[in-house]
Amino acid sequence: MTSNSKNGKDFHKTKYTVVTIDDNIDGAKKKPVWFGTRHFVTFMLFLGMANAYIMRTNMSVAIVAMVNHTAISKLSEGHNDSESVDTECGHFIINGTSAHKEADGEFVWETDIQGYVLSSFFYGYVITQIPFGILSKRYGNIYFLGIGMLINSLFGLLVPVAAKFGIWWLIAVRFIQGLGEGPIVPCTHALLAKWIPPNERSRMGAFVYAGAQFGTVISMPLSGLLSVSEWGWPSVFYVFGALGTIWCIFFLIFVYEDPFSSPRINDDERKYIQKTLGVIDGAATPRIPWRSIAKSLPFWAILLAHMGHNFGYETLMTELPTYMKQILRFSIKDNGFLSSMPYLAMWLFSIFISHVADWMLSKPYFTHTVVRKLINAIGQFGPAIALIGASFTGCNKWLTVAILTVGVGLNGGIYSGFKVNHLDISPQFAGILMALTNCLANLAGLLAPIYAGRVVKGTPSQAKWRIVFLTAAIVYMGCCSFYVMFGSGERQTWDQDRNQQQNLNEKKKRETKENKTETTSA
Repeated sequence: MTSNSKNGKDFHKTKYTVVTIDDNIDGAKKKPVWFGTRHFVTFMLFLGMANAYIMRTNMSVAIVAMVNHTAISKLSEGHNDSESVDTECGHFIINGTSAHKEADGEFVWETDIQGYVLSSFFYGYVITQIPFGILSKRYGNIYFLGIGMLINSLFGLLVPVAAKFGIWWLIAVRFIQGLGEGPIVPCTHALLAKWIPPNERSRMGAFVYAGAQFGTVISMPLSGLLSVSEWGWPSVFYVFGALGTIWCIFFLIFVYEDPFSSPRINDDERKYIQKTLGVIDGAATPRIPWRSIAKSLPFWAILLAHMGHNFGYETLMTELPTYMKQILRFSIKDNGFLSSMPYLAMWLFSIFISHVADWMLSKPYFTHTVVRKLINAIGQFGPAIALIGASFTGCNKWLTVAILTVGVGLNGGIYSGFKVNHLDISPQFAGILMALTNCLANLAGLLAPIYAGRVVKGTPSQAKWRIVFLTAAIVYMGCCSFYVMFGSGERQTWDQDRNQQQNLNEKKKRETKENKTETTSA
């Protein structure tokens, strides 16, 4: 491919097709060992994913400082609960200050209203998944991703003003932020398929998507600190909105659609990527096989695993700070730090397990299917068991935090499980598949804060939160079980058009005959 167009502007004119994945092509093993352009792209995508999750999680901590909990407690006297204030676990003294006497915010939003505020982001997020996934396949991914995230960051700066104007203004701004963030996952997935050789996908993909945990780890404690600072909770959105804008500018300037349109890439690295991906310049991309995708059990397995993960993950990510405030009585400052601990563990474990996955794939007795299922089972059964355990720890706050940290940490296995499985079963349509699964998974995810808000409404109690946690655990286990039964790590036949498939079959037959001839001669 000879096009030098920036960021895939002429992507629809000059396309390429992945026709084979063969790590043994002559010269493919001579991969550059230094920090190459593909590593820079991976790092920028990592920062982009971190930025995306900062934008969606900062509200979870900030809302604790925004809400007037004392006024809400008085309102709850109108409910049928026998007590207006939960005293199951008493009032913990933190740093010499009673946690429940911490300064209240200015907004009187009950938990169901808070649930709508937290979920409004995801309504916009799911709408743009599939359309941008399809359009980026034709026109390239860079501008959809970069400009979308720029919209997300700029509207993040408007959150404090919108909140002052009223709840519906705030919901509208968060909705638009979600619209802007919609392209991040499908476009990232498509860029990984173009830039990363198959034998590096587990660790590279896990590194990129671990940016979600890195962003959460940065966002939660810093949001807590900013919320109790002299600048108050609005500074949370001003600081992160500015950082997100800076990343978008750098991404649009320095990252290119593929190795062939990048003027900065070394020729050896470009050849290495080309050979390992089996790229043919100028070949027309086949049409999206919608019917075959709809009938594919491996695709449905990924979809169900993705939906189960998002419901459980969003339950914890959006509701954990509120749980720690209402039940465990942590201060806002400590809340941010402790809420981030599970995601720090998840980030570290995802990096570790990705190297384990790549090591397993290098062994002849581990297939892609076995590795994906095994690692994913750890990633989803682990947090399910932790949620069940945390439901019955009572007022032992440190045991609860420890169990959730270990459980959510194990959740990092999904990045070497179903999360990169799209690339296994269909490298050509990985972005489209991710758009489909991420859209439907986030529909499940947006229900999580709404469901939790309705269950906990009124006087918060351990019994109510136990229902929330056990529901998430059941969803985790059910969806993961389906994936273990029907998932696959093999490239599907519908990923190639008939001519390509016929050529590959003929090539395999020739190789088989040649091997038999050599064996007979010997």
